[in-house]
Amino acid sequence: MKNQSITNHIDWISVALFITMVLMGWLNIYSSSLSAVTGDSTIFDLSQFYGKQLLYIALTFPLVLIILFVEGKFYEKYSSIIYTISVLSIAGLYVFGKSVKGQANWYSFGSFGIQPSEFAKAATALALAKYLSDVQVNLKLVKDQIVALAIVFFPMVLIAGHDPGSALIYIVFLVVLFREGLPGWYLFSGFAAIILFILMLITNNPYIVIGIAAVVLVINYFRSRLIDRNIIASGIMLVLVAIFSFSVSFVFNNVFKQHHRDRFNILLGKQVDMKGIGYNIHQSEIAIGSGGWFGKGYLEGTQTKGGFVPEQHTDYIFTTVGEEWGFFGSVIVIGLFVTLVLRVIYLAERQKTKFSRIYGYSVAGILFIHFFVNIAMVVGIFPTIGIPLPFFSYGGSGLWGFTILLFIFLKMDANKVNEW
Repeated sequence: MKNQSITNHIDWISVALFITMVLMGWLNIYSSSLSAVTGDSTIFDLSQFYGKQLLYIALTFPLVLIILFVEGKFYEKYSSIIYTISVLSIAGLYVFGKSVKGQANWYSFGSFGIQPSEFAKAATALALAKYLSDVQVNLKLVKDQIVALAIVFFPMVLIAGHDPGSALIYIVFLVVLFREGLPGWYLFSGFAAIILFILMLITNNPYIVIGIAAVVLVINYFRSRLIDRNIIASGIMLVLVAIFSFSVSFVFNNVFKQHHRDRFNILLGKQVDMKGIGYNIHQSEIAIGSGGWFGKGYLEGTQTKGGFVPEQHTDYIFTTVGEEWGFFGSVIVIGLFVTLVLRVIYLAERQKTKFSRIYGYSVAGILFIHFFVNIAMVVGIFPTIGIPLPFFSYGGSGLWGFTILLFIFLKMDANKVNEW
């Protein structure tokens, strides 16, 4: 039996969290945009960021209705087509993309633009869920691992050519794959590579890193049970660590762009540039720190009104929250995100189909890594890599991408009563 209404069985808790965050996001975009306003202007002024964002929000609600109107099975049945179209739209940027601040990741339509990478996350989550829900797929088998990883890394590599920050988000799919049976050494290798990379940037000496790795392997060897000891495997791991360590400098100096290298050097304290590449994060820290416990009051942030934080309406929108709403306001915003992520995980666990469950975990992972990395970025514990804050940062593509991601899952969850 089909639903009598497109809103039947919808999870209204998630919907309420979504609406709350979208409205709070607009309020902060309005505040952060006022410094650029000259003369008389209304909230509907499309020449201002807050006016455009209000239009994007207005268009979001018919988008939600369309998503809920479509049968949940549609997204599973046509997931491969949706994924293919998404990948082609990203590939097309290399030919037709408009360059914005050195990154050709937009299709331009007059004064508006569409960023296909924002929609690719939902498409990838659908394609991955579709593949993993096949009863014949077993992530213990190498051939199935290759296919699953290819689904994730293909759009990731295409996006990395234009926007390395957005490509980083796709790492979260490894956690989803691990949840569905991918061997744990994949995750271990990923975390180990990140640690080795950071150690190399700090020490700039591969021999120190290799020495530390050798000590860890020796300790692990003697702590392991006799039956688990494998000196050949330990030796191979040490060789791989050595190769990786010597390659870091080459990759860092020849693959990374100069502004990426500068951001890592500033984060690690190897470079101080408060007026250049480090200006954004320095002003962000000042704005958030000046908010104190309760903030300076809405529309009263001096850093915000003075326009001292560049890109405050987009990637640095959380600085407005910190300055004007203070510590308690920041905790409320973080609490909203944590609640939404936990709610999606809860809903994912109660799904009756494997496809819906896997997609739900992908949604939770994408939302989590976005809000975690963005906030870590603006408080100075993560390099600036251009990750927007879901439902808060300015932009139609971002808002619609996250809306599509979330409400496709809510539609699946609403339909579970019919999936016996």
